[in-house]
Amino acid sequence: MNFLAHIYLSDDNDLIKIGNFMADGIRGKHYLNYPPDVQKGIVLHRAIDTFTDAHPIFRQSTKKLHARYHHYAGVIIDIFYDHFLAKNWVNYSNESLENYVTAFYKSLSDNIPILTEKTIGMMPYMLEENWLLIYQTVEGIEHILTQMDKRTKNQSKMRFATEELTEFYTEFEQEFTVFFEELRVHAQQKLIEK
Repeated sequence: MNFLAHIYLSDDNDLIKIGNFMADGIRGKHYLNYPPDVQKGIVLHRAIDTFTDAHPIFRQSTKKLHARYHHYAGVIIDIFYDHFLAKNWVNYSNESLENYVTAFYKSLSDNIPILTEKTIGMMPYMLEENWLLIYQTVEGIEHILTQMDKRTKNQSKMRFATEELTEFYTEFEQEFTVFFEELRVHAQQKLIEK
């Protein structure tokens, strides 16, 4: 899953959200250097990734992309799934996506001392382009994928992936909907465990 799903699956705790959001940049046991709720978010992020990567529905989605995008297929599906979460946000939250995203950006700004350097470096771009909100549209997804493709020196070809998103739109959305219900249950269990 990508940023929006990780944040959403962190429940209503801002520090768990922050830990889950920035976990990719924290290796091994370095997570123990953070406050307990941030640690919980990092551990949750890892559990979400493990569950997602092994899930047959997620793999079914990635198969549609393997021939063209190879090992980037999973990254692209993460973005597609965030699109469907954003697009169907009213099914998952009583709070508008705009308000939810604004509150998350504020919590990042309010907690700069605990953020990783990578997160701090990324924030200006994220805020300026409003990444979490532009996930709602296919055009927004295309923009995000184009930016990611540039970071691979255009070798990943991710900028073209909205072609498959459009072609298999209904299938991807159905796969996301079933998968995300299972992931929500899994994430809630992990939050209770720790």
